[in-house]
Amino acid sequence: MQHTSEFHGPVDGQYVIPGTHTAAGGTTNFNFGCPPTQERIVRPREPFSTAPFAPDPDFVDRPDIVAWVRDKCAKAGARAALVGLGGVGKSQLALQYAHSIRDANPQTFVFWVHASTRARFEEAYRDIANRLQLPGASDPKVNVLPLVSDWLRDETNGQWVMVLDNVDDVQTFHPSRKRQRDEPDAGVQPPLATFLPQSRNGVILVTSRSKDAAVRLGQGMELLYNKLDNPPAKEISAQLLHALDCIPLAITQAAAYINRRAGMSIARYLDEFSRNSKMRESLLKWDADELRRDGSASNSVVTTWQMSFEQIQRERRPAADLLSLMSFFNPQGIPESTLRSYNRDAAGAATTDDEVAADDAFNENLDLLRAYSLVSMTAESDTCEMHALVQFCTQVWLSSFGDVQHWDHRFIALMRQELPNGDYENWTKCQKLLPHVERLFHKEPVAEDIQKAWAHVLTNAAWYLYNIGSYHRAQAVAIKAVRVREHVLGMNNSKTLDSVSVLAMVLMEQGKYEDAEKLHQQALAGTEKELGEHHPDTLTSLSDLASVLQCQGKYEEAEQLNQRALAGREKELGEHHPSTLTSVNNLALVLQDQGKYKDAEKLHRRALTGWEKELGEHHPDTLTSLSNLASVLKQQGKYKDAEKLDRRALAGREKELGEHHPDTLRSLSNLASVLKQQGKYKDAEKLDRRALAGREKKLGEHHPDTLTSLSHLALVLKQQGKYKDAEKLHRRALAGREKELGEHHPDTLTSVNNLALVLKQQGKYKEAEQLHRRALAGSEKELGEHHLDTLRSLGNLALVLQDQGKYKEAEQLHRRALAGSEKELGEHHPDTLTSLSNLALVLKQQGKYKEAEQLNRRALAGTEKELGEHHPDTLISVNNLAHLLESLKRYSEAAELYQRAYKGRVQMLGSQHPDTIACGDDFSAMQQEAKEALLAENDRQVDERDL
Repeated sequence: MQHTSEFHGPVDGQYVIPGTHTAAGGTTNFNFGCPPTQERIVRPREPFSTAPFAPDPDFVDRPDIVAWVRDKCAKAGARAALVGLGGVGKSQLALQYAHSIRDANPQTFVFWVHASTRARFEEAYRDIANRLQLPGASDPKVNVLPLVSDWLRDETNGQWVMVLDNVDDVQTFHPSRKRQRDEPDAGVQPPLATFLPQSRNGVILVTSRSKDAAVRLGQGMELLYNKLDNPPAKEISAQLLHALDCIPLAITQAAAYINRRAGMSIARYLDEFSRNSKMRESLLKWDADELRRDGSASNSVVTTWQMSFEQIQRERRPAADLLSLMSFFNPQGIPESTLRSYNRDAAGAATTDDEVAADDAFNENLDLLRAYSLVSMTAESDTCEMHALVQFCTQVWLSSFGDVQHWDHRFIALMRQELPNGDYENWTKCQKLLPHVERLFHKEPVAEDIQKAWAHVLTNAAWYLYNIGSYHRAQAVAIKAVRVREHVLGMNNSKTLDSVSVLAMVLMEQGKYEDAEKLHQQALAGTEKELGEHHPDTLTSLSDLASVLQCQGKYEEAEQLNQRALAGREKELGEHHPSTLTSVNNLALVLQDQGKYKDAEKLHRRALTGWEKELGEHHPDTLTSLSNLASVLKQQGKYKDAEKLDRRALAGREKELGEHHPDTLRSLSNLASVLKQQGKYKDAEKLDRRALAGREKKLGEHHPDTLTSLSHLALVLKQQGKYKDAEKLHRRALAGREKELGEHHPDTLTSVNNLALVLKQQGKYKEAEQLHRRALAGSEKELGEHHLDTLRSLGNLALVLQDQGKYKEAEQLHRRALAGSEKELGEHHPDTLTSLSNLALVLKQQGKYKEAEQLNRRALAGTEKELGEHHPDTLISVNNLAHLLESLKRYSEAAELYQRAYKGRVQMLGSQHPDTIACGDDFSAMQQEAKEALLAENDRQVDERDL
């Protein structure tokens, strides 16, 4: 029987996440891609279509447009585009065309590719790769884009037509070359246009709301091919277009430069262009006299645009200032609201009338920049964009006046003002500003006053990155913030300690507990020295330190610190202050980890009552308390009560926060967990799938919470006997955690454990044993020999050894686990009692019935005392003792225990729960065995009398 718990409680604006524990009759499952497999190359028997819908019977024919599409797409290697407003029927026209092609020529492949985002494009290509049965397509680690592109390029594969639907954003296919420059863990991805091959056997039809998006896919390549003396391969050409933003003058100038210089190639040009800003400036200033332009006009990109800049400055100076500031943003998604904020400050707007006047002036400034085609609007409201080359040339122009640093500092000051902290309510704004703030990560200013603003921006950015699960990037940014604040403000300054605390939280989530503990100790010492022992910030540092100690299994220390924090807050802030209630919650959580469920329940009820009184029943913190109370009730086997609370929490979060809020998705998982405990696996599976889909959409496929949902879904599939599906999901979860968190992170080791357990269920004992040994070694190294996770790993390894008949080694491991649990957790902790049961089982398997019976009776007495007579774990102990007595032919004693276990499970779990059914079957089998034994004994006695 497996228990999956997810505990979340507020800790001074953060969440404590002690981990996800899954215990299975004494086993511990902690909570991803499949390893590469050897595949045969299988050629599809018949061409196929991936068009998403059948022909529309109500389609209103547009014979003129359809005829135009057929004409344009009739030529070998044709490219055509349907451009128009949303809703005018572009996709329906493309769909009709796709079906007409299949009807007229069934030997033609038709590929439908949703191209609104890179993710959807990749998803469509993966589907195509799977349908084509391309080698490696089933491996989630394989990049399918070049696989499909190579297949499309191979003319021996036959004719194909591809519909690129909803190509509304040029950046999807030609992203700004600087957009991901400051994302070291993401890497630079090739433009999607690279994977649309020029092939005589293929036709591409584009649907788009943007003429620019549709045209640029082909025009830039055509212009480059026409201008170069020796047209190169498409891949390297696409990289050049990507670097030059597909700007015709820049393409023409680059082609002329390459043609003119002996030995110059596109690859060499790109290398020089990317080397540094001085080299890029030199290349863009190069003037070629043979370009087909007016003789009085410069052929240099820089010179041409600088003439526009100077004209704008003469015509309207504030517009030139706005352009100067915008050159420091990311080229795409520049928020107008942020620019308006700058403009109001620059105008000194103090009243509403002043703001209205400043906004009117801002609109005129932006209109002028648009009139010069230096800035363009986007389909998304409140955003505009610029070409990266326009930005670069603007900064070259500013450098001629010595103004680059001035505007760089203005940009940093604006981001310091506009970027909020990373709490959930600010995520939308943080998401919009992050691409612009990222440009600051590797540009530390020199002036101290600007360094302070820069470090503030980095601290807020790090906290946002932490909250969205981008831990590696958060760590890199937080380290810089700490270093600068320590240098400028001093180590014990409150702002420096804020950055230290953020870094510590980031390290803790990556499983770097010792480093996190040192930083939390540092923050605590600093706040105590500067602010005093009873200051609210000091008490917050106490709570933070307690959380990392709890993660390391140092429960007594964590409990003491939480007690101190609670006492301090009660004294300084009062019993009902939200921070005090947070401490009540945190203390309850650490008591839960020690198996002190009754004490924890009392504290959770106190916290819930306080939140309801102070903040109301529907406040998010009140709903968190509901969830936490449900978790401790579940641990006590009070599943029905826990389910009611989890349903209340879910309904409240859906109403107050929305269906896609992370806390709402967490409630889905919690409710699924308690349903699993009651054997309601189908309902639990539906909820786990909802939670997984929601987290993938809201947080991304690689966010730690998404990977946790993968594990939860795998667990409920395993409980339904769907072992292969469960194995696939556990492998995905493992691969994801290895990549995102590292091989030795506790969550990664949890996935190792879970994968081993599902392999064990399938009889794959050797691989399961290897994984359990890996999990054990990892836990011992990262957490220590006496950590709860390590002790559980010992038990899991022992169980798989038992399955292979290695009873002596299994017994040794069970004894180690029992001794460790007794020492670290106490004789009465639920994990200690589980270890007793496991040891009893292996002794029974070796025929050591006397000691096995003693241990089973100890386990039963302990669970009755600690958890109650009707707790599911108590009933497991009853069932285990019944099994043992049955083995000893003590049928009447065993029958009493079987009846007790069966009645208890009917009452607690219901008559249809798998454990209830299994218990009934065991009892029936024993009754039959006892009956046969009695008959055999009677026959023996008759035979003796006859003698």
